[in-house]
Amino acid sequence: MATGFLAILDDVALLLDDVAVMSKVAARKTAGLLGDDLAVNAEKATGFHASRELPVIWVITKGSFINKLIILPVAFLLSAYLPGLIVPILLLGGAYLSYEGVEKVIHLFSKPHSEPVAAREAGDKQELLAREASKIKSAIRTDFILSIEIIVITLGIVLDSSIAIQIMVVSLIALLATVGVYGLVALIVRMDDAGLHLIEQSAEQSGFRAKSLTMLGQILVNSLPWVIRLLGIVGTIAMLLVGGGMYVHNIELVHQLLHALPLIVGELLAGVVVGVIVFWLVKFFKMGRGVFGD
Repeated sequence: MATGFLAILDDVALLLDDVAVMSKVAARKTAGLLGDDLAVNAEKATGFHASRELPVIWVITKGSFINKLIILPVAFLLSAYLPGLIVPILLLGGAYLSYEGVEKVIHLFSKPHSEPVAAREAGDKQELLAREASKIKSAIRTDFILSIEIIVITLGIVLDSSIAIQIMVVSLIALLATVGVYGLVALIVRMDDAGLHLIEQSAEQSGFRAKSLTMLGQILVNSLPWVIRLLGIVGTIAMLLVGGGMYVHNIELVHQLLHALPLIVGELLAGVVVGVIVFWLVKFFKMGRGVFGD
């Protein structure tokens, strides 16, 4: 009896060791995508009224958890029974991300001041809540696409392992993609509060320590608007890179056409081309619906 129990413990230890090793490999492989995920979602989670930042991030985080709960079992089933559907799903996700990235660029140049930051405008409460709900839906939708990419890449790394290792490794990376990313997002959007706290603390100090706290606090407060703008730029580029990357890595013809370029340039170019095509298709569809609707 005791020998059997020890054998079970030994098997569990070996399983956990394999999971740890495969998780490290998967984390390295998806590190770049997790960085893109952070940039995109940080940009999506900013621009709200200060009192609503953390509640909004919490709502998006819960949506991200639900996304993972939907994607994980579907990914395992597709991998086992319909692996041929994985690439088309990735390409659809890439088209959406590329379209959203191109739309942001076009919107930036056509109407650069049309969407003020919610935290800086009074506005009607219902209008702000409606804008907030719209941004939350957009953030959760984008998270869904990025989550598919992260989970599928991780699944490809552990595809030759047992189903138990697949489930544990992929679930661990999915959890990291939610907790880690949105934890960092929450820290970013509260930079100004941390700065104000340091400035208040400096009043209780004296000499060099007081000056240091005040200077650091002012840096944090003054840096937040620039960080938000930077995240907007990086997030848009990240969407184009991830979307284009799905085509570069999954369609041989695209890979061959762009193989002479540096990888990041090729992915960005593919994202822009796909995004522009989808943007005009959507625009023509809306125009046609308007004409026939009349």
